[in-house]
Amino acid sequence: MKGSKIVMFWLIGLVMLVTSCEDGDLGALNDPKDKKEVEYTWAATADSMQESTINIYLSSQGTFRENNEGNEFFHYWRNAHMVDVLVDGYLRSGEQDYITRAKTLLLGIKSRNNGRYPNDFIDDMAWLAIACTRAYEVSDDELFLDVSKLLWEENLKYWSDVYGGGITWKVNTPNLKNAVSNAPVAILSLRLYAIENDTKYLDWAKDIYAWQKNTLVDPATGLVWDHIDLVDGEVVVKKDWVFTYNMGTWIGAATELYQVTGEQSYLNDAIKSANSMMTSPKLTSEGLLRDEGQGDGGLFKGILVRYFTRLIELPDLNEDRRQDYIEFMRFNGETLYEDGIARPSMLCGPNWRSTPGGVVDFSTQLSGIMLIEAMARLEEGDFL
Repeated sequence: MKGSKIVMFWLIGLVMLVTSCEDGDLGALNDPKDKKEVEYTWAATADSMQESTINIYLSSQGTFRENNEGNEFFHYWRNAHMVDVLVDGYLRSGEQDYITRAKTLLLGIKSRNNGRYPNDFIDDMAWLAIACTRAYEVSDDELFLDVSKLLWEENLKYWSDVYGGGITWKVNTPNLKNAVSNAPVAILSLRLYAIENDTKYLDWAKDIYAWQKNTLVDPATGLVWDHIDLVDGEVVVKKDWVFTYNMGTWIGAATELYQVTGEQSYLNDAIKSANSMMTSPKLTSEGLLRDEGQGDGGLFKGILVRYFTRLIELPDLNEDRRQDYIEFMRFNGETLYEDGIARPSMLCGPNWRSTPGGVVDFSTQLSGIMLIEAMARLEEGDFL
């Protein structure tokens, strides 16, 4: 279903019946809203947000600023996600300018990162590499693939036997291993396997995934714990830190492993985590993904949205379950569209229920674009 459409929806007493792994009723998720008639122009809005972001955040150095008030501080991982967002724009519109900008940004990241692509944070490198695999698939430009493979090799240097496996958070934290450093590298490995058909990538994806499942995932709920560390000589798992970032990458890794292997256990893992994500007060409030602040946290929700969308699109997903997930996305997307985007600036903050004022970090803007691009993608695929 292409283009805009008129959507009549009732949110008075709206109840989402989300099926858990045990097919139980997960209860009411969304807060009531008045009856409205709204024209949702997802693709056009995505275009406007992309254009506004470039106009407001792009610096003279070819990379994107920290915020809308001109702070030029360079964040490697936020710029890496912008490469991914530009690929989203290309896939939606077919406009070559998006790929041209992605390559220019890739070169700008290298320039701002002291003339090299490797850096100290494993997840930063993984994100740029993932974005590059997508850019390569749509452009056949070998630079994107070369950077992706280079960073994959760099990431795997930091796998060790500490805690039985896993990749460290940074290059200099041998005892600190985080969810953010593992599931993204598993996803990257699967993307490279799809391109290169080399089983070493698939084997690594399985090993990384298995380690994270055994170490940083709650077996009962599928909620992802942030990290494991050595604190005062004691091994500690940080179970009270549960973020949309880690849920998104875990759901993404599980979904893509299922697609490659056909093993039901991976799909079960993705479903368990997705169901818990929609109802956990650590992650959602009345059906809306929580405000995780600006700074790095502002980008977390966009990552969840990107990989949750991949699960929705999975052909083998049960249709009733798919509809539950679509309704969750619809509520988040429509809330941001109506209440969270400042017009005409097209900026959005960390709270999708309210328009931002003053400083808007690039990170929160990226999450907003990711959600609107995801809604455009779901509409294009006739999921809405």
